[in-house]
Amino acid sequence: MKRLVLPVTAYQQNCTFVLCEETGRAAIIDPGGEVGKLLAVVEKHQLDVEKILLTHGHLDHVGGAAELRNTLGAPIIGPHSGDAFWLQQLPQQGQMLGGPVLEAFEPDQWLADGDAVRVGAMTFKVLHCPGHTPGHVVFYNRASNWAQVGDVLFAGSIGRTDFPGGDQNQLLQSIRGKLFPLGDEVRFVPGHGPGSTFGEERRSNPFVADRRYG
Repeated sequence: MKRLVLPVTAYQQNCTFVLCEETGRAAIIDPGGEVGKLLAVVEKHQLDVEKILLTHGHLDHVGGAAELRNTLGAPIIGPHSGDAFWLQQLPQQGQMLGGPVLEAFEPDQWLADGDAVRVGAMTFKVLHCPGHTPGHVVFYNRASNWAQVGDVLFAGSIGRTDFPGGDQNQLLQSIRGKLFPLGDEVRFVPGHGPGSTFGEERRSNPFVADRRYG
């Protein structure tokens, strides 16, 4: 699997292109905006985009999804239906955050915990990880020991829980109960900022390190 991470918009949200080297098929994870830049990557690398994957419904992660679906003809997959209200409130999100005012949309497929999403010959396990939002999901590729975790976990920090539907206890359980058991060696791309490994966060992240839990 090849990966290319492109931070987009003023929020510097990590949009990730994943490419199956065996089949040439690709997916775009969390296209938060600046669709022109994203399409330029598709054209430059001649990507055959078959899916658009969403971790959660916040504007900075989904802002370019509907336009890309219309342009590329690729279905939108995810997040979990718990985030339906966030997608329905995209116009209000834009007004609240001072960003673009977008129309509400629905994905072509909602996801549930334990689902598998295929991109070419690659398989991504879906983990429902609420806390930042009720319907947040994580995409995990076991063959590459790699995950896209959205705004659940960051290098040295964790996601906010002060938005509607946020729950800190749920978030901590998602991280320690679902992500960390995947293995210390798993590398991850967060929604913003640099990547890390689950092992490094277990050792040093002040919010979820093992030392906080005995």
